[in-house]
Amino acid sequence: MREDVESTIDCVAAAPHAPLPTYYADKEQRREYLTTIFDNTAADYDRIERVLALGSGAWYRKKALVRAGLQHGMRVLDVGVGTGLLTKEAVRIVGDAALLTGIDPSVGMMKNARVPKGVVLLKGRAEDIPMENASVDFVTMGYALRHVDDLLMAFSSFHRVLKPSGRLCLLEITRPEYGIARALLKLYLRGVIPAIARLVSDSRETARLFRYYWDTIDACAPPAQILETLRAAGFRDVRRQVTFGIFSEYQAIRC
Repeated sequence: MREDVESTIDCVAAAPHAPLPTYYADKEQRREYLTTIFDNTAADYDRIERVLALGSGAWYRKKALVRAGLQHGMRVLDVGVGTGLLTKEAVRIVGDAALLTGIDPSVGMMKNARVPKGVVLLKGRAEDIPMENASVDFVTMGYALRHVDDLLMAFSSFHRVLKPSGRLCLLEITRPEYGIARALLKLYLRGVIPAIARLVSDSRETARLFRYYWDTIDACAPPAQILETLRAAGFRDVRRQVTFGIFSEYQAIRC
């Protein structure tokens, strides 16, 4: 189902969610907490992700990129590249690994990235991308929107590195609107997945990461506010496509 949202919200989102005291005391500690937990769980991430996605992850990522307009020969930036799951699908579409650049603040994640030879990996943050203005045709981010410091700064940074008419595709898990669906997703992400992680992971922090994963989904700014923030950053044709009521694809074009 495709939604063209005409937002009437007067303000845009800053941080994707308020500080979560269970994990860190304030927003100043947030970045350090995220870098540490992702570094410490990177070796387990792909293994748990396969369980989390029930085997559909690669298929869905590729379909979402195509829906957002990714085509052969485009130069792509993958923000929050992690272990390269989205990058691998993008390479299959554009046809040349040298067209892909991934950035991530977690050195541990990038050390565990399994990306095709030729992909460039850089340490960096969404709000301060270490690339030149108007240097890429397509920017994507897979399930890392909840982990940036400031949404407007991040979206403005995406806008800066995109060429005119360049395309943006942000993949995210969104909290379901209805109580039963929300309770089931919470049980799966905060209960089932951490229990599996405790059995199969190398790091004791992996279970904690996926509990945090749900808590950020639950606290995240609503979709309409994210769409309004994209517009405020200068994007046009901003829209959200939803799959299964959970998987959000935020699509936009640079003015």
